Amino acid sequence: MHMSEIIKNSPLADRIRPETLEDFLGQDEVVGKGKLLREAIKSDKLPSMIFWGPPGSGKTTLAFIIAGKTKANFIKISAVASGLKDLREIIKGAQENQRLGEKTILFIDEIHRWNKTQQDALLPYVENGTIILIGATTENPSFEVRSAILSRSRVFVLQELKEEQLIAILNKAVKDKIKGLGVLNLKIDKDVIIAIAKMSNGDARTALNVLEYASAISKKITIETIKESFQKSHLRYDKDGDEHYNIISALHKSMRGSDPDAALYWLARMLESGEDPLYIARRVVRFASEDIGLQNSRALEQAVAAYQACHFIGMPECNVILAQAVVYMAKCKKSNELYVAYKKVAKDVKELGNLPVPLHIRNAPTNLMKELGYGKDYKYSPDYKYDEEQDYLPDELKDRKYFK
Repeated sequence: MHMSEIIKNSPLADRIRPETLEDFLGQDEVVGKGKLLREAIKSDKLPSMIFWGPPGSGKTTLAFIIAGKTKANFIKISAVASGLKDLREIIKGAQENQRLGEKTILFIDEIHRWNKTQQDALLPYVENGTIILIGATTENPSFEVRSAILSRSRVFVLQELKEEQLIAILNKAVKDKIKGLGVLNLKIDKDVIIAIAKMSNGDARTALNVLEYASAISKKITIETIKESFQKSHLRYDKDGDEHYNIISALHKSMRGSDPDAALYWLARMLESGEDPLYIARRVVRFASEDIGLQNSRALEQAVAAYQACHFIGMPECNVILAQAVVYMAKCKKSNELYVAYKKVAKDVKELGNLPVPLHIRNAPTNLMKELGYGKDYKYSPDYKYDEEQDYLPDELKDRKYFK
């Protein structure tokens, strides 16, 4: 197929993808001037790495930029569609390349989808340099990527894109006559572009998908067209982005609002569309403390038990386990007191910095520390039948109450 046909038939989000770091918008903390990754890409001396960030933040785009810049053999696979058989073939080729003095970069999209056995099979070849790994994940790699792989990789955290960055991406797509929608001569006001950016929640893929859908409806794109496009483009649940966060939000709010029927519905919407049950289970664990907390401390036990059961049973059998968990959460009495209290604490920590620990509650393992007053006048609680009067907060926070 001719290149123009490939461009024409590809989704807008793929066609408009930047090919150089100069055109890459956002993530200055990761690839800004002078940053480690930018210099590594320029010098073609890449470590194994993991890109962790929300959908549409540029993980795959960064990998493609590396592919265009590196002299190494670049291979891209998806953890959803590839397994051990594919990995063995890739390693065989990488070993041959290594004998010829050539490097191999393996980009694994959604690396969190690979199980322990699959990740363990990759480890020795990352360790001995046969493979330079680039993994992309929307999930916390601390939980989803084997610690042995993490210890041999650099983790780069990508943030969701800012509104102004999405606006720039959308404007480029509207004007670009070769890869974008420029040949359509769309009529779209600045306010409509801003509306798309605001509604896309930092996800460039969502923004471009909506723009592309709207352009197929009408050459004059209005706010009404955009609203319709958001509805239509989200009819299919996309577990890699787009509607993913809308539906997990619906589940969370249904449990918070004590509606077990709605909670079950949104749970089924995700599970029946192929969502990772462990992702849902983790969100339920968080909910148990954020929205129930000390109103029912058994909620956290239920949530953790559900996570563990999903881990060793898997789908489809674990669907009823998650159903039990979300209905339980929905029926519990609610309290966000822990959540609110922690936010207050975090605010004080950020604003007041590293306040010193009061001397009387410091540990004093050496004579020098004792001479400096560490531990002096500390009241051992059992000796006072746990009714002693004693300050435990730094002086600057004396009498501060985080709980009502």
